[in-house]
Amino acid sequence: MRFRSLPLAIALLVMPLAAWAQPFQGLYIGAGAGYNLPENYPLKSGGQLEPDGGFVGLGSIGYALGNGFRFELEGSYRHADLGRSTAGFSTSGSAQTYGVMANALFDMDVGAPWIYPYIGGGLGYAWTHLSGQAGLTPASFPLTSSNVGQTQGSFAFQAIGGLSFPIPGVPGLSVTTEYRFFAVPGSESFSSTRLVAGLPSPVPVTLRLQHQYNHSFLLGVRYAFNVAAPVPVPVAAPAPEPTAARSYLVFFDWDKATLTDRARQIVKEAADNSTRVQYTRIEVNGYTDTSGTRQYNQGLSVRRAQAVQAELIKDGVPQAAITIQGFGDTHLLVPTGPGVREPQNRRVEIVIR
Repeated sequence: MRFRSLPLAIALLVMPLAAWAQPFQGLYIGAGAGYNLPENYPLKSGGQLEPDGGFVGLGSIGYALGNGFRFELEGSYRHADLGRSTAGFSTSGSAQTYGVMANALFDMDVGAPWIYPYIGGGLGYAWTHLSGQAGLTPASFPLTSSNVGQTQGSFAFQAIGGLSFPIPGVPGLSVTTEYRFFAVPGSESFSSTRLVAGLPSPVPVTLRLQHQYNHSFLLGVRYAFNVAAPVPVPVAAPAPEPTAARSYLVFFDWDKATLTDRARQIVKEAADNSTRVQYTRIEVNGYTDTSGTRQYNQGLSVRRAQAVQAELIKDGVPQAAITIQGFGDTHLLVPTGPGVREPQNRRVEIVIR
């Protein structure tokens, strides 16, 4: 069976899901551990080493952009015992591989708040420490034995497929399960010495691995630092009814909570008009379009309302007179289906009552 076809199969399986991005944003850390299954190490001289499965562990730090994409730096460790070969000799020892990788990943929202698939890949560098002993009895020598204990480095790459499961009640914390195909495609040469019966001194020899392919299965955790607890969305509370003479709409760019120059003009107009009428309160209500998850949209609508509140205060409106609310992707100005970036729905409504 050719394991190297598995990463491609995983990628083809999840590509149709890429239309739904999980808008997780900000700094995060992660860690994982599990089982590493290396393929046989082919030798340049012929034959191959047959490593056993062993431990794999890794840690990462990264940043998510909020549109599904995230980038991270990862450090990893893999261990495999060496006990067999097909090159005419017996072996004992281990192969330890240390990797430093730069990864790019894409999280997906498939409509279920308890599971988020993700795919990705990485490039980096790996150091392999090979240690052990080999014994051989060919027809040309009565007895030979060799020892190796050396570290070599080479370019590495990996393909990643996984699932994350958010932990209810702990914002930002997720349990992850992953498969990783980790490869060191270049050859690595390890110098050693061989003791040959009948010769007075060791003979230098070179053990050259043509490549390394590893299949890693991990269970881990990931923690995002800026994921706030979900704000309860009022279910029964209707959207405030606008009044023609005292209602102002401020529009925002996609996934933004910053005011444009035109938005500041509208806020200034509302602030100026509030001094000419008698009012009991000024309501500032934030909304979003339907792209993104409900949790993320709720937070974005609140941030937009806060930005307009700050501008009103800057323009002379007393803070005590302003109330703010975020309605997320509810009460759409232009009705749309899920996942639609409708500009008219990315708004804050200022109501003077």
